[in-house]
Amino acid sequence: MITVTEATANAGALKRLSDEGVSIWLDDLSRRRIESGSLAGLVATRNVVGVTTNPSIFQAAIGSGVGYEEQLADLAVRGVAIDEAVRMMTTADVRSAADVLRPVYEASGGRDGRVSIEVDPRLAHDTAATVAEARQLAWLVDRPNVMIKIPATKAGLPAITEVTGAGISVNVTLIFSLERYREVMDAYLAGLEKARAAGLGLSAIHSVASFFVSRVDSEIDKRLTLLGSDEALALKGRAALANARLAYEAYEQAFEGERWQTLEGAGANRQRPLWASTGVKDPAYKDTLYVDELVAPGTVNTMPEATLNAVADHGDVRGDTVTGGYDRARADLAAVERLGIAYDEVVRQLEDEGVAKFEAAWQDLLDAVTKSLNSKGVDAE
Repeated sequence: MITVTEATANAGALKRLSDEGVSIWLDDLSRRRIESGSLAGLVATRNVVGVTTNPSIFQAAIGSGVGYEEQLADLAVRGVAIDEAVRMMTTADVRSAADVLRPVYEASGGRDGRVSIEVDPRLAHDTAATVAEARQLAWLVDRPNVMIKIPATKAGLPAITEVTGAGISVNVTLIFSLERYREVMDAYLAGLEKARAAGLGLSAIHSVASFFVSRVDSEIDKRLTLLGSDEALALKGRAALANARLAYEAYEQAFEGERWQTLEGAGANRQRPLWASTGVKDPAYKDTLYVDELVAPGTVNTMPEATLNAVADHGDVRGDTVTGGYDRARADLAAVERLGIAYDEVVRQLEDEGVAKFEAAWQDLLDAVTKSLNSKGVDAE
């Protein structure tokens, strides 16, 4: 637990980040975090106003078994099928976290206080199944501050429109490319138009678009290192920030035209950019790099706890570090391209790998729960 003294000493950078218009969300969740009061403590002392989850996070939490013993025993006695057991555990955690964040949700008019849960990653390339799963998850969690995460695959785009059109708030995940990001924003606007045509109130629908950061540097830096020239090495650590900054420029452009103004007049909310994968992978970089350098109004930064603590301790929040850097960002990506590193190929690879990693984590989770249920003397189907 964080003490009041610690909170006071470390509040500066996190408060400055919030004051700059950046919503701080925690990229982690577990039953132990909820029941111990850790999540409530982060809300009270670390400016945390939301929570994101993904299959890897749940695999780590539930796979450990800690905090889930009683529910696992009950599920085993009932002979619950493995997929249903996993969904019952994950939605229970999200529901409880949503209750912790409910005061933030109310105070912010629904803008924050959100908890995200992802559709089964095995459905990433199936539009109809993704839509059905999103509806089911919203019903299972049954909290107004839940966000359903839909991957930004080609099949995910029409699902975003359908789910938004049904009045469900969506967190679009696994966005790596600028072109796909523009398609995501278009899908969201189409969903708002669909909701409006159906007579639904737009003010209750919120959305974020999760633009992944550190993985871009990891892949492009690897290729730059292989090239080994001075020019190549000088570009390391610049592609991810350039990509994210140009994404923010695309966001500004998407939410300024007549189409958006019509929806805004009907009460619609902007789909905020969310910086995801903000934990630094390369120890040569400052551990707060993807927070300090991505400060812009109307954004969300979802951080693992280690990054959150690093920002609190030594973050360098010095105002907007995004909107003045568009020309430099374009130049950096162009320089990478000139060296023979194809942007389109890199982001396509990252999307494919992202889906595959979440599928693998989900399977690991299923396997771990199957083992736990079987150990209690009941065969899990």
